[in-house]
Amino acid sequence: MGEESRTKVAVVQPGDESDQVALPGFGAVFKLTHQNNGGEVAILEHPFAVGSITAPHRHTREDEHSIVLAGHIGFRSDDAEVVLGPGGYITKPRGELHAMWNAGKTPGRIVEIITPGGFETYFRELSDLLLAHADGTLGDAKNLHETDEFARLATKYGLTYGTPDWLDDVVQRYDLDAPSH
Repeated sequence: MGEESRTKVAVVQPGDESDQVALPGFGAVFKLTHQNNGGEVAILEHPFAVGSITAPHRHTREDEHSIVLAGHIGFRSDDAEVVLGPGGYITKPRGELHAMWNAGKTPGRIVEIITPGGFETYFRELSDLLLAHADGTLGDAKNLHETDEFARLATKYGLTYGTPDWLDDVVQRYDLDAPSH
């Protein structure tokens, strides 16, 4: 086993949010990354603003496991939909089109466990892409998904985005802002 694939001791103290990126409506707080454990897993926290929803997307390489820490978070994965409060768990399997949203009236927060690890760097690169276009060259940030840079990023991480027939209903029922990528 090479040095780069060994699991290493990694410690994150309670409340440490020093390693994070902001994204529209939610963010990514990096807790344990694939570099610490031979690529086996990544663990992040995602804060969800009131009214926010992730753009529906499909992973081809990893599964996501979520634990709700605060608020009420809605999850839709293909035909399965649920709203979970603190202490609720869910798995979103690779290959299924899914989205997550703040289903309540207070900020929400989840722990996201991604297996295998490595996908967490997508959030860094997406944040960098948004910052690169913050000067107005992109125009409305909701058009990010129409850029070549975004398409390359999604392809790099094995992601596809879609507009499922259930999206408008979820946005309306929970009074959400339309998702952006």
